[in-house]
Amino acid sequence: MFRRVVLIVLDGVGCGALPDAAAYGDAADGGAANTLGHVADAVGGLALPCLQRLGLGNILPLRGVAPVARPQASWGRMAERSAGKDSTTGHWEMAGVIQTQPFVTYPQGFPPEILALFEREAGCPALGNVAASGTSILGRLGAEHLRSGRPIVYTSTDSVFQIAAHEQIWPLERLYALCRRLRPQLDRYRIGRIIARPFVGSVAEGFRRTEGRHDYSMAPPPMLLDALQQADVPVLAVGKIFDLFCGRGISAHWPTAGNADGMARTAAVFATMERGLLFTNLIDFDMLYGHRNDVAGFAAALQAFDQFLEGFLPSLTADDLLLVTADHGCDPTWPGTDHCREYVPLLVCGGAGQPAVALGDRASFADIGATLAANFGVTALAGDSFLAALASPGPQMRQRA
Repeated sequence: MFRRVVLIVLDGVGCGALPDAAAYGDAADGGAANTLGHVADAVGGLALPCLQRLGLGNILPLRGVAPVARPQASWGRMAERSAGKDSTTGHWEMAGVIQTQPFVTYPQGFPPEILALFEREAGCPALGNVAASGTSILGRLGAEHLRSGRPIVYTSTDSVFQIAAHEQIWPLERLYALCRRLRPQLDRYRIGRIIARPFVGSVAEGFRRTEGRHDYSMAPPPMLLDALQQADVPVLAVGKIFDLFCGRGISAHWPTAGNADGMARTAAVFATMERGLLFTNLIDFDMLYGHRNDVAGFAAALQAFDQFLEGFLPSLTADDLLLVTADHGCDPTWPGTDHCREYVPLLVCGGAGQPAVALGDRASFADIGATLAANFGVTALAGDSFLAALASPGPQMRQRA
């Protein structure tokens, strides 16, 4: 049906706790995580006119974003079937991979056998080995790192092995090479990602992380992007998509410095692509605002994305499809700084004149992969396609205004 498809993942923008959220620490004492809802309440209401017209307010009660009688996009929400609540799990599920076994987390730090692997490859012991925020750890251990040259290793409640190093002590390629050597050795421990976290600065001026972040994920099992590649369907990746899928099935990719860069790159790539899938991750919601409990920053980032959509939507033709969703929640008002086990929004905007339909509650993120598989004529690994619903107006259909 659609020659070009754009899939934009708003990293961490959940829309309400899943029924099993309590098992993940995201619901208790009558309260529960709700990234979009709580951000809207905390700032006194969100101004998202474009997303409101598309039907965001029809998905969940959202202060400042009212439901509309005739949404301009198909709308719904998706539950995560996989075990976990991290970016790798969420993105893999969109590509048809349902994980029954979660990645392993080490909230008390990594055991001696893992640190021994690190020391062998790094040539020195690690600093830290704690669960910590990526900014606070630099304040605590940055000076010692400069003195000793030992990289800082830290984690979180997510399955991540993060290595922070000053770019003048550990140049980027040296840090990346260390991560590449460690990746296959940590697979047996089911650590989802190794993340290179370069930084710059000094004790006197303070330290700051740079744009050289690079993620090294476990290799996924067979998934949608492999099938698209085998069918000669181009897959163009913007942001950390390439990292999350270890480059598999991806024809070309562009790393980004944040949301603004990712949105600009998405528009530029879309303007020149002839066919295929453009797969974008916008990371700032999660990395800069959710994990740092920055409600105002989160709200401002949503408004910036809304403004981007306002300019991007007119570029869609009758042969194009846009999907906007998320990979998990990261509620900046919820206790802690971790991801949240939440539903994610789903907005699907077809080309010119495409009608809109209520897509309801989807049982899996894999419904996106099944829909893309049906569109491009490859076999889906999991999920239920909603492509037919987009093509055939039914009783729940709402025509565009």
